[in-house]
Amino acid sequence: MTRPPMPDHRAERVPFWRHLAMFRRDILSTQPARLYRAKMAEVKLPFVHSVTVNTPELVRLVLQERPRDFPKSDRVREGLRLLLGNSVFVTNGDDWARQRRIIDPAFEGGRLRDTFPAMWGAAQAAAHRLQTGQVEIEGEMSHAAADVIFRTLFSVPIADGTAAEVYRTFRAHQRSAPILNLAALVPLPAWMPRFFPRQTRTTAARIRALITHMTTERMAAIQAGTAPDDLATKIMTTRDPETGSTFDTAEMVDQVAIFFLAGHETSASALAWTLYLIASHPDWQDKLAQEAQALAPYVANGTAPEFGLLKQFPLIRDTFREALRLYPPVPMLVRETAQAECFRGRHLARGAQVIVSPWHLGRHEGIWPDPHEFQPERWQEPQTKHHARDGFIPFSTGPRVCTGAGFAMAEAVLILARLLCSWEFRAMAERVPVPMAHMTVRSRDGIWLELRARE
Repeated sequence: MTRPPMPDHRAERVPFWRHLAMFRRDILSTQPARLYRAKMAEVKLPFVHSVTVNTPELVRLVLQERPRDFPKSDRVREGLRLLLGNSVFVTNGDDWARQRRIIDPAFEGGRLRDTFPAMWGAAQAAAHRLQTGQVEIEGEMSHAAADVIFRTLFSVPIADGTAAEVYRTFRAHQRSAPILNLAALVPLPAWMPRFFPRQTRTTAARIRALITHMTTERMAAIQAGTAPDDLATKIMTTRDPETGSTFDTAEMVDQVAIFFLAGHETSASALAWTLYLIASHPDWQDKLAQEAQALAPYVANGTAPEFGLLKQFPLIRDTFREALRLYPPVPMLVRETAQAECFRGRHLARGAQVIVSPWHLGRHEGIWPDPHEFQPERWQEPQTKHHARDGFIPFSTGPRVCTGAGFAMAEAVLILARLLCSWEFRAMAERVPVPMAHMTVRSRDGIWLELRARE
């Protein structure tokens, strides 16, 4: 068995300029190794005072018990504002609460069943796109996850002209957008201009223009009574139960932008790392492939399975959970103090950064046995429920838990089962992926696997 790859870690003390350079490259390798066992870590740099809370008690305090006292940091918004506007991912307080009241009903359990045929269509397309030989699987999973978003949100496959252009432009935006700009380090007044690379501004504007076009068309279809019953229609017609208002077109553009970013970027990361772990453990893959054969009749006759078939894939689901523990797509959640606080004897002024790290909690030596090992069978043990309660938060937790968590789990299990039904994956010893993170945990040079059709 191969131990899952980990990032390098910085020395305990490094000069500020080097810390900054490392952070611009990758936020994981800037963290010291002691965070895998520490209860809290404090960093004081020019313009930045932050603590990483690393105990279940402090995590519950910040995310569940007093979430309004620890709103999302405005500094997180700085690198995303061009694309995401005022979306639910970056808002706080009453604005965020109103947005969630409108969005959440679209992702309730019954709606998952309604989106399942679209998920199946994307899974089928992904399986048919793969080819024998060496394949960069991150790119393939990015394509598959984006396809799911467009099929479930706007009832169009990614082959649709506008959807394809959004996807291509977003890939270019990712390459040009900096993880760190001046405003993320130094608090700047709202009136001061923010500086971004020209390509970042161009791609963000183009993505928002394309989404605006799709949203405007959908609004017209809703008014004409011809709109399909998909997630976009559901969200755009849901009224806030407190005010009776709905999203206007501009507000909906912000929300679609974050659905696309969060719904495809995070899923692509998780799926790619899951397939790498499966490929690295062939004996376990054989068990998963046997489980996935429940889809074989549907693949053979071209019909779609029922939503309830997902219950037949418990090992695949456990494998995905283990991948989320080891490689949570969003490695750091950044909050800030709304007032002065004291954590473990350390005083924090108002506006200090409070970091909750799903990456370190998922591998914390005080929470998990063998925390850095791939052991999907651990999810079949009763005590894992206790560990998961304390250290498994890939979708966050508390009021700001990801509204699409159930959607993401169903999507991942279905796609993995469909791919394992038809394909065999093998890791390449000469191409071990190196995890790094900007917005999500990806591999520095992609994740390359050897594929062959399963007999």
